[in-house]
Amino acid sequence: MARKKILIVDDEPEVVELVNLMLDQEDYDLVSADSGLKCLEIIDNENIDAILLDIMMPDMDGWETFHKIKQKDPTMPIAILTATCEEFDRMMGLKVLKAEDYVTKPFDRKQLLGCIHGLLND
Repeated sequence: MARKKILIVDDEPEVVELVNLMLDQEDYDLVSADSGLKCLEIIDNENIDAILLDIMMPDMDGWETFHKIKQKDPTMPIAILTATCEEFDRMMGLKVLKAEDYVTKPFDRKQLLGCIHGLLND
């Protein structure tokens, strides 16, 4: 069975590295993008199974990136992975945009794995 490919979209290299370390022993292929534009480029050229998307990024924020991803592929599972823990943002992500999950930084390995299993339904 083919390995699932997860796209991590975050402009902070430390977060991308942390996610890579946490998932190193798991059976996933990891791809990263440091901007919304790079994310859109990747999903045009690679078969991505799920996306972990930061909200606070320069140029194109995560909200706009989320909309553009869903225009391209309405079924793409997306979890918001952000430092923004305000209830308004959480409701915006889960209830308005209909993200599959909303994980706030800092997070631990168990949370991250639970999120990814939920995105991939495995």
